[in-house]
Amino acid sequence: MSQDFRCDCPFTSAVDILGDKWMLVIVKQMLIEGKETFKDFTESEEAIATNILSDRLKLLEELGIILKTKRPDNKKSNLYLLTDKGLALIPVLVELATWSDRYLRDIHPGIVDGEKMELLRNDKAAFAHALEKNYRKKLATIE
Repeated sequence: MSQDFRCDCPFTSAVDILGDKWMLVIVKQMLIEGKETFKDFTESEEAIATNILSDRLKLLEELGIILKTKRPDNKKSNLYLLTDKGLALIPVLVELATWSDRYLRDIHPGIVDGEKMELLRNDKAAFAHALEKNYRKKLATIE
């Protein structure tokens, strides 16, 4: 895969890959919502168009952020799983959620609240650790 980067800045290079409207949403859906099949993604409330979803899943796979494999119980169905590289995005997602919680509630009061958000507010590291632990536990049951 050949990726065009605007410059050699590490921040800009990351944004060149992850700054797309859908890339981190797909990672979040996998990590937090348990999405793992194409059908799972198409049924999400974010309503990503199927052609865009196909393209982004392919790109995430090419980048090594996700792995496409077959379901152990149904070899016809593709399964998308986060790799270690994908799980390394957890701190980015945690910081984005923290920022959103703190600065967007006044203009978007419907942002999710509750027990998980309280943990995020009170202990970001514990929240991030729990996300990774739960996802790795899920991976262990699939592999």
